[in-house]
Parts: sequence; C-alpha cells; structure tokens
Amino acid sequence: MSNDSSRLFIPALAPVYRSGHDLVETLLRLVAGGFLVAHGAGKIVDPFGAVQMVEGLGFYPGVFWSPLLAATEFFGGILLAIGLFTRPAAFAATIVLLVTVYFHWIKLDQGFSGAEKSLLWAAMTFFFVFRGANAQSVDAKLRKTF
Repeated sequence: MSNDSSRLFIPALAPVYRSGHDLVETLLRLVAGGFLVAHGAGKIVDPFGAVQMVEGLGFYPGVFWSPLLAATEFFGGILLAIGLFTRPAAFAATIVLLVTVYFHWIKLDQGFSGAEKSLLWAAMTFFFVFRGANAQSVDAKLRKTF
C-alpha cells in the first residue's frame, strides 16, 4: 500500500490500513493453515485411507501418495499457521490444492463451481509461497526464511 494517504478516497483511514496490514495477513495465514489442519485431521488418523482416491487420480503407488497427502495437509497446515518453513509448506499445500482443482473440475466434471473452493484456497496458499510469513511468525522469530 502506498504511504501517500492522499490517494485514498477517505485519507483518514490510512492509519487503520497501515496498522491492520500485518494483523490481517497473519489472520489469513492462520485461517489457511488451520483449515488445512482441519481438512487433513481425518487423513492423518488413517493415512492410507485415500489410497484408492489418489490412484484414481493417477498417483501410483497410492500407499506412498496417500500418507504424503495426509502429512502435507495436516503438518503443512500447522507449519503454515505458525509461520515455520512458510514458503515450502505453502508450496506443498498449493500443489495439493491444484490437484483438487483438477479432481473436481476435470475428473468429477464439476467445472468451476466444483473447483471454486480449491481455487480460492490455492490462491491463499500461493500468496504465502511468494510473500512468506510476516513479523508474527516463527520464521521471523528465528530470523530465517526460505
């Protein structure tokens, strides 16, 4: 955001936008990571439960890809939420989400309406691939990032 508050329709809101920037970005990271954890919780309990599904998508052997999917969603979601190894976690999540776009759009022939949620979610995780985490993250506390 530009520091030039004169470009705003309501210039008095500039301090609000500036002060909320990190908070809103952190909230987005927490939501994206938290939702991944919630979505992956069932898979982490039964890591081989998605073997047939992943093989149906062409990922063989399913006994390899199913636990990887579970770990990416569950542990990757935790890493994204706390902001540790943010970029790699977000990258892995984005790949998983793009596969779900393919699954809903192409395999299930649901088109945009079936893939819409995955597209939105992939956009959120893709944001963190390039942005990384902010000052409210473990990465920042460690003063390290990818």
